[in-house]
Amino acid sequence: MYTYTRIISQEFIQPLIRTCVIFLSDKDLLTMSLIVYGFPLSPFVRKLFFCLAEKGIDYQLETVPPFNQPSWFREISPLGRIPAIKDGDLTLADSSVICQYFEDKYPDLTKLLGKNAEQHAKVRWLEKYADYELAPLTTFTVFLHRVVNPSMNKPCDEKTVQAALADKLPAHFDYLEQSLGHAEFFVDDNLSLADLAFTCQMINMEHAGEQLDNERWPNLAALFARIKARPYMQALLQKEYQLLSSMK
Repeated sequence: MYTYTRIISQEFIQPLIRTCVIFLSDKDLLTMSLIVYGFPLSPFVRKLFFCLAEKGIDYQLETVPPFNQPSWFREISPLGRIPAIKDGDLTLADSSVICQYFEDKYPDLTKLLGKNAEQHAKVRWLEKYADYELAPLTTFTVFLHRVVNPSMNKPCDEKTVQAALADKLPAHFDYLEQSLGHAEFFVDDNLSLADLAFTCQMINMEHAGEQLDNERWPNLAALFARIKARPYMQALLQKEYQLLSSMK
């Protein structure tokens, strides 16, 4: 799956980054041509981790935080977005673009974008919904204020958090609950990027101390529990829990 390598940033929460680093020998580095740049607690980096795990693609992780990035990183990710990758001579940024790239490059591996044009469109829509509608609330409001800000000695605006939880997120969860219905997964009863993108946002909300209401959104809650129980996810989450513990 993946291996952590050298630290890229010397400025961003150095102690917590240091907890997730394992140094490799030169021989180990030569065996992995795919490099992923990013930070484990980012839901978009996590989405790529999950995609690569489902497809069985090995990679080397180089830790780059979402801000205070080294100047050279802009050559790989012009907008400073994580994740980014280097695969041979190719560099790409943006989790959706990267996942699409691996779907196209390895058509015989596990498919995560559906089997036809209709399914592909549904998966992309729901992935986009998670990234653009859920993320501003689950990650950039709840997780940011409750987890990231305290780790950087910044205040948590709990009023803003509660507004996201009580006033904004329920309508999104209602829509997704209806979209899922009683199916096992969002599209064609097969795991897809739609399910992974949703799960990544729910993990950040859970890291911030919140859970889906099992009575109001039972199907979504069951989907989240089902996906999170996958062995590779549990392994990745254990590393995240260690990282979160170091931030307290």
